Amino acid sequence: MTASGGGGDGASSSAPKRRRPEPTPVQRALGLLTRREHSRDELIRKLKQRGVEADDAAAAVDRLAEAGWQDEARFAESLVRSRAGSGYGPAYIRAELGTHRLSGEVVEAAMAGYEGDWIDNARQLLQRRHPQALEGDRDACRKAANFLLRRGFDLAQVQTALAADLD
Repeated sequence: MTASGGGGDGASSSAPKRRRPEPTPVQRALGLLTRREHSRDELIRKLKQRGVEADDAAAAVDRLAEAGWQDEARFAESLVRSRAGSGYGPAYIRAELGTHRLSGEVVEAAMAGYEGDWIDNARQLLQRRHPQALEGDRDACRKAANFLLRRGFDLAQVQTALAADLD
């Protein structure tokens, strides 16, 4: 063959690029955890969606939990803060935490650790989404109350939020 590199001996300047090795399940899980907190259940589900065997996914998540990278309590606290900041009430948040199969103690600790004021959150949501309810319009108040109830606020919180704004 000639020195032009057409012989396929691997010495040519157009050698194929090396592929990165396939990431391990631990590396994949860690990549997910660097973006945001995840529950154990959620991490395993996402790893399985990416082609990782269930046993390998569980082992990877266990390893990261032992190292402190994955923590159910930290995830729950993060979710409570995030959802409360987005205008959701305690019932909605508690239900969402339940979908992650967290223990009751973790859920209760996260809810108890929330430092915000649920009624103040409901008032702010009313001001943004239903300002006409703050002017005393009965129809608007009913719609606003239904909205807050769907968002996970209890009846007492809804009544207090509406009454405080009408004063």
